Amino acid sequence: MSRSHLASTMSEISIGGKVRLIAIPPYLKTADPMPMLRPPELLNIDDIGTVIDRRPGGYWGVKFDRGSFLLDSKYLEAI
Repeated sequence: MSRSHLASTMSEISIGGKVRLIAIPPYLKTADPMPMLRPPELLNIDDIGTVIDRRPGGYWGVKFDRGSFLLDSKYLEAI
């Protein structure tokens, strides 16, 4: 992924906005105060979530129907 694509993806995603999962990460990290790793099968490609916060390192806290997870911006697309 090019640096310009990453910058445009990050600028489109905003807190409170809707995002679509465009790829499944190898594992999911919960957005809890004490994060846990969860299996990636909890989410499906094209699941829609709401951005709840921004975390360091290009990660976003996203609330889906099956829970809230920390996801790298490369797995998300603003809608």
